[in-house]
Formats: sequence, C-alpha cells, structure tokens
Amino acid sequence: MYKEYPSILDRIKSTTIDTIIIIGFMYLASEILNLFENVPNYFRMIVFAGIWLYEPILTAFGATIGNDKMEIRVRSNSDHSKKINLFQAVIRFIIKILLGWLSFITVFSSKKSRTIHDYLSGSVMIKA
Repeated sequence: MYKEYPSILDRIKSTTIDTIIIIGFMYLASEILNLFENVPNYFRMIVFAGIWLYEPILTAFGATIGNDKMEIRVRSNSDHSKKINLFQAVIRFIIKILLGWLSFITVFSSKKSRTIHDYLSGSVMIKA
C-alpha cells in the first residue's frame, strides 16, 4: 500500500491551477465564438461542456495539468497502482463541484488525506 499522500496545500494549489486553466479555456472559447454571427446555442453548450470535461478526462488518463505540476496523482483507493476510470472521474468531479471547499473537510481526519469526493468515487491522491 502506498504511504505518501499530498498535503492539503498541494491539493489546493493543483485545484487552483486547473481552475485557472478552465477559466482561460472558457474565456478563449467565448472570444472565438463571439467572432462569428449566429452561433447556435447548442454549439456553445457543446463547446463549454467539452471544457468542463477537462478535469474528468485528464484525471482518468492519470493527471490534470495542475496534478502534474504539483506531482500528485489520482489513483484507485483499492489499488494505488491503478488509475480511476472515466465514470469514477466524472463522479469525483461532480461531487467536487457540488460540495466545493466542503469536500475537503475530511482531509484532516483521514490517514490518507482523502476528501469527500475521494471517498464517494473510490479514489485517493498520491504523490508521484
């Protein structure tokens, strides 16, 4: 079993980096879409949904840019050598978004520094 888990500060830094990236992509997409007249709303929704999938997709592949920069990874809690699947990554992301900072309250009482979104998705963060 893996023994080294990231600090809450490393996790917050990673989340901040990813949030800045998502906001940047959203701003860039808005500016590009505004260059064109009559862009259908469904197309705008598809573009922005794609941007929101940044975190779950990259998490399922191993690490977001923020995770990589902070040298931390999301892994399966039952086997730290395995990545979580896309379904787990989406569940993790949705819970993380819905609960916001509240999701971090369990970090201090968990031996593995797991958040609520880690518990509910079967994941754990480890140092790379």
